[in-house]
Amino acid sequence: MSGAGINILMYHQVGPFKRLEGAMREHRSTYCRVDRFATQMNWLAGMGYTVLSMDQVQACLAGQAPIPPRAVALTFDDGYENFADYAWPILKRHGFPAMVYLIAGMIGQPSYWFESDGRPTPPLMSAERIRQLRQEGCDFGGHSVSHLKLAQQETPVVRREVAECKTILEDLLGEEVRHFCYPFGSHDLRSVEAAAEAGWTTATTCVRALATPADDLLTLPRKAVSHGESLLGVLWKMHLKNRPKTAPIRRSLAATS
Repeated sequence: MSGAGINILMYHQVGPFKRLEGAMREHRSTYCRVDRFATQMNWLAGMGYTVLSMDQVQACLAGQAPIPPRAVALTFDDGYENFADYAWPILKRHGFPAMVYLIAGMIGQPSYWFESDGRPTPPLMSAERIRQLRQEGCDFGGHSVSHLKLAQQETPVVRREVAECKTILEDLLGEEVRHFCYPFGSHDLRSVEAAAEAGWTTATTCVRALATPADDLLTLPRKAVSHGESLLGVLWKMHLKNRPKTAPIRRSLAATS
């Protein structure tokens, strides 16, 4: 079993993806079969896992609340319409909180970035759908304005992508939006500092590790759930794969940069 930490799981699309073809196979981490997703959620419920909201994750990692045993958080990147169709009904049945990270400048549009490798471009949720799910209890965070790899952008673009995302989503939802996710996991010290300046409370990456109180709240690791993984594979990731392959970026590096 894992130690004193939280498994933040990362999903993208959830749907009837029985078989992936062509370029979809090369990006299997962005697809999850709905039947396997249902099995995973049934296991969490049946085996006594505590599924936390990102507000609760923040409180636990900041030392404001104890970390429960078997703590898990569920995050979904990009805000696909198929989340509403397939994942959300399962989550509601179990009463599980979920964080969906929205691309603020692409609400209701196709996922155009898939075109470059020949994948289908599923639609992202509309503003109406987002507000509906928010009323039903779904949590939403930010995933930049344009879904760019922030570490590859000029500093003014980084700052704009991070800050304007918050403004747009707060206007859409009529409430504070506190949690951010770096697109493609691409981040550097500039983007972490931009997230701090914009007022984001947490930010998640694609670093594969257990989230612990030692982590910077603006560079939290997550564990991706991929298309072909069985329940056993997901459990192995959760309970045995807890060390990152690379050292995380931390704001404390600013003094030496």
